[in-house]
Amino acid sequence: MNLSDKVSVLKQVGGKRASLFHKLDIYTIKDLLLFYPRRYEDSSRILKVKDAIPGSKDTFKLKIIAKLQDRNIRRGLDILSYLAEDETGEAEITFFNSRFLRSQIKIGDTYLFYGKVDYFKGRVSISSPEFEPINRVKSLGKITPIYKLTNGLFNKNIENSIDQVINLNLFNENLSSDIREKYKLIGKNEAIKNIHYPKDRKSYIEARQRLIFEELFLFELSILKNKVQNKEADSIKFNLDERVFDFIKNLPFKLTDGQQNVVNELFRDMNQGRTINRLIQGDVGSGKTIVAIIIMYLAYLNGYQSTIMAPTEILAKQHLESFRELLEPLGLKVRLIVGSTPKKVKDDILSNLEIGAIDILIGTHALIEENIKFKNLGLNVIDEQHRFGVVQRNLLKNKNKKAASIIMSATPIPRSLSLVLYADLDISIIDTMPVGRKPVKTLAINESMLDRSKAFIKSEMDKGHQAYVICSLIEDNEEFQNLQSVEKVYADLSKYFKDYSLALIHGKMSPSEKNKIMEDFANNKINLLVSTTVVEVGVNVPNATVMMIYNAERFGLSTLHQLRGRVGRGSDQAYCILYNLSSSENSWQRMKIMQESNDGFYIAKKDLEMRGFGDIFGTRQSGIPNLRLADPFRDKEILKYAAYEAKKILSEDKFLESKKYSYLNNEILDFYADLN
Repeated sequence: MNLSDKVSVLKQVGGKRASLFHKLDIYTIKDLLLFYPRRYEDSSRILKVKDAIPGSKDTFKLKIIAKLQDRNIRRGLDILSYLAEDETGEAEITFFNSRFLRSQIKIGDTYLFYGKVDYFKGRVSISSPEFEPINRVKSLGKITPIYKLTNGLFNKNIENSIDQVINLNLFNENLSSDIREKYKLIGKNEAIKNIHYPKDRKSYIEARQRLIFEELFLFELSILKNKVQNKEADSIKFNLDERVFDFIKNLPFKLTDGQQNVVNELFRDMNQGRTINRLIQGDVGSGKTIVAIIIMYLAYLNGYQSTIMAPTEILAKQHLESFRELLEPLGLKVRLIVGSTPKKVKDDILSNLEIGAIDILIGTHALIEENIKFKNLGLNVIDEQHRFGVVQRNLLKNKNKKAASIIMSATPIPRSLSLVLYADLDISIIDTMPVGRKPVKTLAINESMLDRSKAFIKSEMDKGHQAYVICSLIEDNEEFQNLQSVEKVYADLSKYFKDYSLALIHGKMSPSEKNKIMEDFANNKINLLVSTTVVEVGVNVPNATVMMIYNAERFGLSTLHQLRGRVGRGSDQAYCILYNLSSSENSWQRMKIMQESNDGFYIAKKDLEMRGFGDIFGTRQSGIPNLRLADPFRDKEILKYAAYEAKKILSEDKFLESKKYSYLNNEILDFYADLN
């Protein structure tokens, strides 16, 4: 048996069951072994009746001494109960609608029972427990892995499949003996066994530590190797033409200190002919776009073309307006290419681009198509980088490997973490906001303040301003009855705001429908936009002064901050109303953080502390691996040591070409293949 074998080679995994495994992204034996449990049921600790703790789930070894009840309470409800004992006391064991168990439980026999403990009429009570005869124990009395499932696939199916391969030691060791000894890490195969079937808490911790170190080590090794290769690549030297300084001086506004610092860093690197791979982080509304415009103007003055890739058509079109306003008076030709661009227009753009008659091309992912060729591409800019995967970014880079690459992100990450996550990039942070930009006033409300909030929105619209209302669901769902769907909220608000122009937008609409609505909203043809989080990125409507977010408790702090950043983009005071329908202390603590701060980096830090790295960056589109066990924020100490060891290896062999380290190249490729 090999790791690459299909999961269908296993016993009891036929075509139908294999298709269920596929729904969980399990295609091979390797996928199966790397499908770690999401939690564990620990029935290994056997308690005495006298030590039972109400509310806890525990295991008891009990002898059945009598049947207490076996009757029909009412239609649809049967009750079967027994009196059981150990040497310390009695317990009542109760089953509901399980009369078939009468033949399985016998008076005088001893069983292991695992279930939730309660007290009923002064006696320990265990309802609907799992049980096994003491002489035929198979599943109880141990730590049992619990896996993520899909309809039709049961935990025992996954366990049975893993049992067939768990002891075959199929993995090659990918950490050297020196590293394992230095950090007291167990071997790879032992870690795989113990993550699925830990004998005790110690073996579980050892397995996690080993696998977390490995994930972070391979991640760091890959991005640091990429950085070395980038530094070795040919690059373009840009001359600092005086006209770019005149351009900055003649802007209708003064650059903030943060913007100027980033511009200076880029000018220095470009003038020295250094390879440019730089991440520009800035809070929502910090003014990253003008930095891109300045750098693109410098590229033009040096005879190079530039391109900027945006995640949505509406954002690309907004960039087109901004770039044309500032650059076309200086003679630059700026064009736009998106998915909806008519073929005739697109063909004209392609031909002009190839002969160098277009200086700046703005677009969406349409930019990475093979037929888009530049005469002399010198600069790539990617906006809202978390919306594009690594593959998309590299396809744009491949248009000219010498070209400078700038990646812009409005998703703040604490600097200490970003230095490691983006170790292959130089990092600049715009840490100041434009003059005159007022912090958004934020208020968290419950249902009692809903009517007052609607009245406030009406008062803002009466002043000529616009508003957003954000919901987490598109349509009503029985599973989430406490959540307000965007369709229901739109229907309710249409009655309340009947004298105003409202529109509904959500992700199931076609791109053309969404773009038309967003354009109408940007042009003030719509007073109130009811939306899902599709507005999170790249909508610049300075006239929008209020946003209300329904079920704010459902969103992470970083998402709430991104959404809030859609208002307050003009000179008028803006407001964000967080409608929290939860009564939990944790949700109100999160609302308090939003009310107290407009600092995206502070909020991101708090979000990481409260939710963990995986919930925030656990998306393959982020360009950051969807790590199975590791959390770079929680595991920052392990990350530090993993990065140290990766740097040490690359200092010996920067391309991992020697016989000693060549196997690590394959490990890196496998690591990313497993996570994509």
